[in-house]
Amino acid sequence: MYQDKWKRVIQVFDSHYQEVPLETLGKDPYKVLVSTVLSSRTKDEVSLKASKKLFKIAPTFESLSRLDRETISKIIYPVGFYKTKALYLKKLSKIIIKKHQGNVPRSFEELVLLPGVGRKTANLVLNRAFSIPAIPVDTHVHRISNLLGLVRTNNPQETENQLKKVIPRKYWSKVNRLFVSIGRQYRSPKRLHKFLEENRLI
Repeated sequence: MYQDKWKRVIQVFDSHYQEVPLETLGKDPYKVLVSTVLSSRTKDEVSLKASKKLFKIAPTFESLSRLDRETISKIIYPVGFYKTKALYLKKLSKIIIKKHQGNVPRSFEELVLLPGVGRKTANLVLNRAFSIPAIPVDTHVHRISNLLGLVRTNNPQETENQLKKVIPRKYWSKVNRLFVSIGRQYRSPKRLHKFLEENRLI
């Protein structure tokens, strides 16, 4: 049942896909990690603008680590919690240089040890930067998965765990990009519900 439902979801969401702003930055691990940290609780358009501005001034972890917190804060403003994120970026750049020879780690366990990196960010980095199967769960993925009946969960981690059980591993990398794209296009519950109904998904 779930396999047939999932195939239908993929088909419909793929046909309505619109590129998510942060995907335009490409797959460079440095840019993916930093931009994803900046995107937390911030609109994608704001995160994208701040990320591009920061990457012009600090294109590597080495150059980022040389900036002080106040300078980073000014560059990334007005992303949400910009002062806290500036501190995270300063700290994680130093950690990556010291412990990982300047390279973004390729394991979930190492990524979540970095300042400002939670499950969603770690999974996004694995997925987008390294093409490692993972299911990053944000509000879009959590909300739409429950609405589709793929899961019955109360929080993102539960959603991630349940989706891994019902979705074939080869499709994990599609989940976030497709669900986020649809969630951005149909932000209101009413419009999203109508879209899913019209496409016979609920």
